[in-house]
Amino acid sequence: MKGKAMPNNVIQHWSDGKPFAGTTTDTAPVTNPATGAVTGQVALASVADGQHVIDSAAAAFPAWRDTSLAKRTQILFAFRELLNTRKPELAKIITAEHGKVLSDALGEISRGQEVVEFACGMPHLLKGGMTENASTKVDVSAIRQPLGPIAIIAPFNFPAMVPMWFFPIAIAAGNSVVLKPSEKDPSAALWMAELWAEAGLPAGVFNVLQGDKTAVDELLTNPKIKAISFVGSTPVAQYVYATGTSHGKRVQALGGAKNHMVVLPDADLDLAADAAVNAGFGSAGERCMAISAVVAVGGVGDELVSKIADRARTIKTGDGTRDADMGPLVTKVHRDKVASYVDAGERDGATLVLDGRVVDADGGADGFWLGPTLLDNVATDMSVYTDEIFGPVLSVVRVGTYDEALRLINSNQYGNGTAIFTNDGGAARRFQNEVEVGMIGINVPIPVPMAYYSFGGWKNSLFGDMHAHGTEGVQFFTRGKVVTTRWLDPSHGGLELGFPQNN
Repeated sequence: MKGKAMPNNVIQHWSDGKPFAGTTTDTAPVTNPATGAVTGQVALASVADGQHVIDSAAAAFPAWRDTSLAKRTQILFAFRELLNTRKPELAKIITAEHGKVLSDALGEISRGQEVVEFACGMPHLLKGGMTENASTKVDVSAIRQPLGPIAIIAPFNFPAMVPMWFFPIAIAAGNSVVLKPSEKDPSAALWMAELWAEAGLPAGVFNVLQGDKTAVDELLTNPKIKAISFVGSTPVAQYVYATGTSHGKRVQALGGAKNHMVVLPDADLDLAADAAVNAGFGSAGERCMAISAVVAVGGVGDELVSKIADRARTIKTGDGTRDADMGPLVTKVHRDKVASYVDAGERDGATLVLDGRVVDADGGADGFWLGPTLLDNVATDMSVYTDEIFGPVLSVVRVGTYDEALRLINSNQYGNGTAIFTNDGGAARRFQNEVEVGMIGINVPIPVPMAYYSFGGWKNSLFGDMHAHGTEGVQFFTRGKVVTTRWLDPSHGGLELGFPQNN
């Protein structure tokens, strides 16, 4: 609910290298998911606020574009060193607003830091090419240049890592940035803005616009924004892609997922059970790469479900600042929505092996708790299977053969991530060749690529032509030019209206 901003705890925007209060008093509450308590109010930008922040990025772009790669890289290195030293501070902020346990928050930051380190190599990544004497006394060279101000619209589940998939590369390549974090956990963005300033980044190169759909729509339609990077649900990704591209912007919109983990009869079931629990219940299932559907092939179902249940029962749910394995969900509304899927699965005939709706959590009585939940004998027409739940709910689907498992995955609307557990190299190789998914793990349950590879799915998990970070990220935040050069002398004179030929 919108309300009046409280001067002492309003979470503001960031532009021109400093906090910006904005022109409106509209705010939204920010809560601690482990207690249910409102800890602050985040500013909700008006159109004028969005224009102010975007103007800051646009004004800073020309000078930053013309700053040497050596200087840009020095600032990237300074940011890296500051983040390495102070990431426990950021982890506490993430835990306080998102709810994930501190170790998970630290892991998130470390994975984002990998992209910062990748971007420190931008002088090499932006190297062009040249061909001398491509034609007689004609040289041809290729260069890449930044786009201009770009916008990042980030989700709540990774308030540090997902923005870091994009802004280190964008900034190192010479662009300016406007980050729109989720209003559910907005403080991490401001902390990173302050760190950029401390690292020596010029004012206006990195900006933060807080808010809701009003802020998003301004970023999607403002002509000064040249590109959009988005991560979120598929319906919103479709909207972002359609709106941004219709306004002439380059857009990469990463959408939802329904990630399957296939377990073949020859797999090590202990290893597979460990992986299913880690990938299904880590960060309370609020990961786009979480395993939400285990596909048990052949006769392994009973033993596999038993092993998963035994492990899941040992998970301690509680406040992320305490000795807990899994924290709460991000909001009460989201907790209740996830619980409703458990209700529906049970009603539709799935076997409820482990019920997280009743959990003794080590945290506040009003925290947004839902423990690990395991459903067996899930059918493909149940909503617990068809929908992206984004919570600690693991469904087991039983099939008879590898071919059935493959058809199941390939017929799904999503193609973000998948995994196969097997000791058969031939089956694994066949799977990686035949499965219609962008990121594949072989005995690896969460196959998030390293920063120097690119992240992204297929089908309704990605809208746009380029994936995040890696070489595709560099290509997304730059555009190419080809320069053909000939230094004239009198022998080049005369008229020739025919099409130029190389000779």
